[in-house]
Amino acid sequence: MKPYWTEQDFDVFNTPGLEARMAALTELIRPKFAELGTEFSSFFSGKTGDEFFPHVAKHMRRTVNPPNDSWVAFAPYKRGYKAVPHFQIGMWESHVFVILAVIYEAPNKTAMAENLLHSEVLESLSGEFVVSGDHMKPQSNALNELGDQGLEKLLIRLRDVKKGEFVIGRHLTREQAAFFTKEQFYQFAEETFEELLPVYNTLLQATKEPVSR
Repeated sequence: MKPYWTEQDFDVFNTPGLEARMAALTELIRPKFAELGTEFSSFFSGKTGDEFFPHVAKHMRRTVNPPNDSWVAFAPYKRGYKAVPHFQIGMWESHVFVILAVIYEAPNKTAMAENLLHSEVLESLSGEFVVSGDHMKPQSNALNELGDQGLEKLLIRLRDVKKGEFVIGRHLTREQAAFFTKEQFYQFAEETFEELLPVYNTLLQATKEPVSR
């Protein structure tokens, strides 16, 4: 069976030069992101009741350095996604990621961090989930290895530090991805997003309960 993500896809990020790498991205990876964008925008719209839109990375601001990763993001806003919690499917040279992210552009991230700090929603996630405090780096830590103190430290940084971020999801190494057909990868992504939806809903909750009358 043909893998959905191929060695050629991952090797795009070893292509030297901005123009050559962008051409390889456009030819090999962006069509898959567009396809995933259509499929999972409908998935999120159905699950949340809000219309979701896909945002395929264009890397338009790059003039010298070629991108080291690429992605399609999903958010209930047509013009952008960075100011709100958003879902992503993307890849680095080392792995594919399926994630939920709050990045530093989000103006309400302080309240979102408080929501997670006062919730047990993260405890229900399986041991395969990983977390990071920087969406610009490929490294992450397994949620069950980070422990309560490590997770709390990450969420406090999200709350208190301007550049603080919170990224959570599942990864497939390029070696693991070689065993996933298109149908299997779609199932993997859907299962991951199903587990992340309660976290997404918690991020969006009001930080204060309404006063009862």
